[in-house]
Amino acid sequence: MVKLSISQDEQRALKEFFNTTKQPALISAYLLYVEKKFQLEPVLFIRDKIIYQSVDDAIKILENESKLWRETEIKIGYVTSSVDELTKKIYICPSTGKVFGDNTHPNPQDAIYEWVATCPENKERVGGLKVKRFFISEDQEVIKAYASKFKPKAPITKIVFSSAVNGKLFHSKEAVIDDFKANYLKKMSLVEVQNQNRFQIEAGCMSFIEKQLADDKIASFVEVLSGIPEFLPHVERWIEEA
Repeated sequence: MVKLSISQDEQRALKEFFNTTKQPALISAYLLYVEKKFQLEPVLFIRDKIIYQSVDDAIKILENESKLWRETEIKIGYVTSSVDELTKKIYICPSTGKVFGDNTHPNPQDAIYEWVATCPENKERVGGLKVKRFFISEDQEVIKAYASKFKPKAPITKIVFSSAVNGKLFHSKEAVIDDFKANYLKKMSLVEVQNQNRFQIEAGCMSFIEKQLADDKIASFVEVLSGIPEFLPHVERWIEEA
């Protein structure tokens, strides 16, 4: 049988679980132990409905699949832009660098749409029709570049990063990742991961869970718990139920 030990911190977590859960199930208690032992923090990528073993795993896997950020060129042009120090969101024409701000135009989204539809510099076509494409950014570093009083004589090209999740522009890939972590990941417990059937579990995360749910590991967990007096009543109930 696999030998395992339960630390004082893990015992405290289990005790709290037993005290707050009516008729706690063996598998739920065991998964809580596994979560604490390996310091797991599973997360759900809300948009794609995929569960990853941790935030770091989600970022690493999505970056490797080019599903997190992309390098993008923008133009900061000589065209007068409606941006000031109070602007929180901007709409950018990729052809000229023309920008409309959320606080400087009554309807900036309609304004940028009309601009790119009639912009002579916009050469993008699909089926012979102009592509009405524009960028959006709420990144203050990007906005500052357009709020500058200095206007170049010709458009300046700058490399920024666009989120593959929401399409917004950021000044760095680190800023894209920060936005992703803050708005698109939801923490879950290992028990919640095991009990749900609505979301896909990432292959590495699934493999880890299946490995930990081996019968000999669960049996060893029960044996160790049976030697701790305050946990013995739960062990006896599990044995009776089995």
